[in-house]
Amino acid sequence: MTTYTTYTQIGIREDLSNAIYDISPLDFPFMTSISRGAPAKNRFVEWQTDALATAVTTNQAIEGADASYSTATPTVRLRNFTQISQKSISVSGTAQAVTTAGREEELAYQIAKRSKEIKRDMESSFTQNIASRAGSASTARRMAGYEAWITTNTSRGTGGSSGGYTAAGTVTAATDASSTNQRTFTETRLKSVIQQCWSSGGNPNLVIVGPINKQKASAFAGITTKFSEFGNPSSSAALTIVAAADLYLSDFGKLKIVPNRFSRERSCLVIDPEYWSIHYLRPFAVNPINKTGDADRRQLITEYTLCSRNQRASGILADLTTT
Repeated sequence: MTTYTTYTQIGIREDLSNAIYDISPLDFPFMTSISRGAPAKNRFVEWQTDALATAVTTNQAIEGADASYSTATPTVRLRNFTQISQKSISVSGTAQAVTTAGREEELAYQIAKRSKEIKRDMESSFTQNIASRAGSASTARRMAGYEAWITTNTSRGTGGSSGGYTAAGTVTAATDASSTNQRTFTETRLKSVIQQCWSSGGNPNLVIVGPINKQKASAFAGITTKFSEFGNPSSSAALTIVAAADLYLSDFGKLKIVPNRFSRERSCLVIDPEYWSIHYLRPFAVNPINKTGDADRRQLITEYTLCSRNQRASGILADLTTT
């Protein structure tokens, strides 16, 4: 007797889950920690910084003395260029018409997907060592990223050097130390940069690192809490060890240490979020493109820049080992 099995059976309905599982990361610690500034009104955003004179112990005048004058220090005028990010979508009429699993409509699904991709691009551009570029009719404008702005509070490997704002109105990228001059991420080095930021007038409360160096930070002595309570606090079973080092207590305040999938592993960013902001010349928009055939086409586009309100409030521990 031959048994009839599913291997020869015809007409079995498919068993396709009505869900799409995508684990692509969508956490943006830098973007979500800084503010959204006033809308941009030009292809570059400008702002000014200033600083008080250094405090001295020799400011004494004799009784009845004439006024004495010193040359006033002008403000510093800075700028960053807006950059355009876009994604284009073209979906055939048939792809729109068929019944799909995991989404109601293909075009809407693709638009939402591209929007998330642009946000990932933005977080990466904001946090990395990218020089600004004015652009032209044939060259795209580009904003400078966090690492390129930082020049005051730094710790770099031998051969590494800061970039920074130039008289030409652009920001140059920092120079990385060679791979042989990369250093281990240590608490001593982190404390040095935090102290520099505080001495310069900043109050950083956020540290962004890559996943490898986040694990190293978990062993720092300044980590304030390594236990969390779950459920009934009176129960011994409720006390659970937390491996992630979330809160670091420095001599100058508490800082949250956060891993970032889009920043560079070799760089530790010590951030005072008050002095960074995002400015949109054009917020996210979906532009329909003329239909010329059997497809629906859309352009998802935005234009924005990063404002480093005063780079002296933040810092960088650069040229770290990545293993």
